[in-house]
Amino acid sequence: MAVGTSHPALYYEKLDNAMVRCRLCPHGCEIRPGHTGICGVRQNDGGTLIASSYGQITALALDPIEKKPLARFHPGSYILSAGSYGCNFRCRFCQNHTISMGSAVDDDREAFHDRWPESIHVLPEVLVDKALELVPEGNIGIAYTYNEPLIGYEYVYDCSRLAHEKGLKNVVVTNGYICREPLQELLPFIDAFNIDLKSFRDAFYRKLCGGLSGHVKHTIEMAASCCHVEVTTLIIPGLNDSEDEMEELASWLASVSPDIPLHLSRFFPRFKMLDRPPTPPEKIYSLVDIAREHLKYVYTGNL
Repeated sequence: MAVGTSHPALYYEKLDNAMVRCRLCPHGCEIRPGHTGICGVRQNDGGTLIASSYGQITALALDPIEKKPLARFHPGSYILSAGSYGCNFRCRFCQNHTISMGSAVDDDREAFHDRWPESIHVLPEVLVDKALELVPEGNIGIAYTYNEPLIGYEYVYDCSRLAHEKGLKNVVVTNGYICREPLQELLPFIDAFNIDLKSFRDAFYRKLCGGLSGHVKHTIEMAASCCHVEVTTLIIPGLNDSEDEMEELASWLASVSPDIPLHLSRFFPRFKMLDRPPTPPEKIYSLVDIAREHLKYVYTGNL
C-alpha cells in the first residue's frame, strides 16, 4: 500500500468544525477531518488540507513523445513520464483504473485513499536530476501523466518550475478539470498539454465521469492561449460517437484554434464498462472525416 506524505496543500479554505473546502478543482469538495475529497489524495488533517500523494510515484518510464499522445510537439523525441495515483473523475470506462482509482470496487470515494498501488517517494530535485541524466538518450523533459496529475498540483508545480529552470520541457496529460487560478499559476512553466475532452455534452460527463464539460473547455481555451495543446477524445459506441456531436466538438475546437491536433481513440471494454464492444475502426474513420472539415490535424490512435 502506498504511504502518503503530509505536504501542505494549496488552494483551500478553512470552514467551521475543522472542515475545509478544496479550491483546486471545480468539485469544491467540503472535506471532514480524516477524510479526502473525491480525488482520494487531498486530505483533511485536523483542519489543514494536505497533499498526501506529494512525491509518490507509481510509474516512471522514458516514453516516445507520441505516446502521450503529442503528435506535433517535438516529434521523434522522448520524455520521462511520471505518474502517481488518484483522480478527480470516476469514469466507468477508465483505461488506467489501477492507479487512478486503486483497487476500489464500489463508489465509496472516501475509501479510495487506502487502496492505492505501491509507490516510491521521489523528491522534485531527484525527478529533475533523472530527467537531466536521460537527455543524452533523447529526453526533452518530464511528462506528468498516467493518473490525473493535477490533483497532485503541488508536486507538479514544484517539479515543473525546477525543470523549467534547468531548460527541460514540461508536459501535462490531464482531464482538464482544474480551477482557473491554480491553472493560471502553473501555465508559465508548462510547454505542452494533452487534454481529454471526453464528450461535448454535459450529460455524458454527469453520468459517466462526475463533472461538467464546460470546465474542461475553459482549460483548453486557457492553455491554448499560451502553450502547445493537443486534445484526445475516446470514442465509445452509443455514448459519444454520433456525427452531430463530432461536428459540434470539432467546430468548437476550431473556434479556439484550427491548429489544435485532435486524437480520436478506440474504446475497449475496461473497468466497469464491460458491456459495450470495442469501437469499430470504420466509426473512427468516419468521425475523422468530419473533424477534418474543421481542424488541420486529426489523428487516430490504437487502431
